[in-house]
This record gives sequence, structure tokens and C-alpha cells, in this order.
Amino acid sequence: MAHREPKYLVIDGPIGVGKTSLAKLLARELGGRLVLERAEDNPFLQDFYKDPKRFAFQTQIFFLLSRYQQLQELSQTDLFERTTVTDYFFPKDRIFASMNLERSELALYQQIYFLLNPSVPIPDLVIYLQATPDVLMDRVRRRGLDFEKPLTSEYLTALNEAYNEFFFQYTDSPLLVVQTSEIDFVNRRDDLNDLLHQIMQMKKGIQYYIPKK
Repeated sequence: MAHREPKYLVIDGPIGVGKTSLAKLLARELGGRLVLERAEDNPFLQDFYKDPKRFAFQTQIFFLLSRYQQLQELSQTDLFERTTVTDYFFPKDRIFASMNLERSELALYQQIYFLLNPSVPIPDLVIYLQATPDVLMDRVRRRGLDFEKPLTSEYLTALNEAYNEFFFQYTDSPLLVVQTSEIDFVNRRDDLNDLLHQIMQMKKGIQYYIPKK
């Protein structure tokens, strides 16, 4: 029996894991609309990587509000009439906030977040991409974005752990957890086909996809 194709797919995971690459591929394969976060549009991001303590709050609030605005624009259109693929998940912003903000900043951030979150659409499927910290650092270095050059392996390790903790407690929509360290869905068609099969077979709850080497 065929399963209903999810209309609103969200892809997330730590920095360098391949969110945007997979979002582009899925939108193409499913004939859907692609919605990408433009991290480079955040005017505070480069300063944050150089001086996290000073620029963390401005960085997080900009991301929170810009993501909210983008999703509100989507929800006012035909979000549930056609397939839409995004490379970010609105609630994940709290992962970065909890890591980077001071206690008083986090309290204010949380107030704003909980005012906005109820009107954000819930995905039909969340795809959580995992990779080891070494793989993440290698991918970040290979793509060579200037604003990511200050990133350290220690930060990526802590971020990886925070993502795992967040998604292992997530239950609001179906969740597909994909270990990407040993696959290349960009350059190997078989890897992409296998992943597409996993996505289309998703029902409820959590499913783990660990590809064979």
C-alpha cells in the first residue's frame, strides 16, 4: 500500500551536515518548492563567530525573527497544497540559544520564542541528519565559507551533542534520523535513491536510517 507523500518536509542537523544540499535534491526529485535559510544575510553572524559572548543575542534574535517571517509568508500561501522542502526547523533555534546566550538573555529569548512558536506550521516529516564531529569539521572546511572559518571542533562537538539531545526528545511529527557520515547523496545516485525510499516509507514516530558501508 502506497504512503501519502509528505507535503511539508524539514531537514535539519548541525553545521556542515548537508542540510541545504539534501533540501535542493529533494525539492528537485519531488517537484516541490525549495525554501532555504540564508544564514549569510544575518548581519551579526560573522561578528558572532569572532566574539560569541558579545554578539550572541543579536544573532539569535535576527535568526528567530527572520525564520518566523519566512514561515509566516509560507503558511499564508499554499503550503499544504504542494510539496515544500526547507533546510531549517524553527524550534531548533532554541538549541543555539541555549548554547550561546547568558541566562538573562535566554530568558528574554524564550519569551519571544514562545510567543511566536504557536503560529508556526508543524512539518509532515522532519529529517534529522547526523554526522560525527570530524566529518562535520571536514565538510565545513571543504566548503570554505568565510564566516565559518572561526568555527572550532570543540564547538561542533558541543553542537552535535545538543542536537542529539533535542531530537531524541522530539515527538511533534514523524522523525527520520539519518546517519550521513558514510554516505554521499550528492554524488552517488544509489545513496540518494535509498534515502528517498526511506522518506517515502515513513509513517509515524521515529525511524533510524544507518546506511550500510
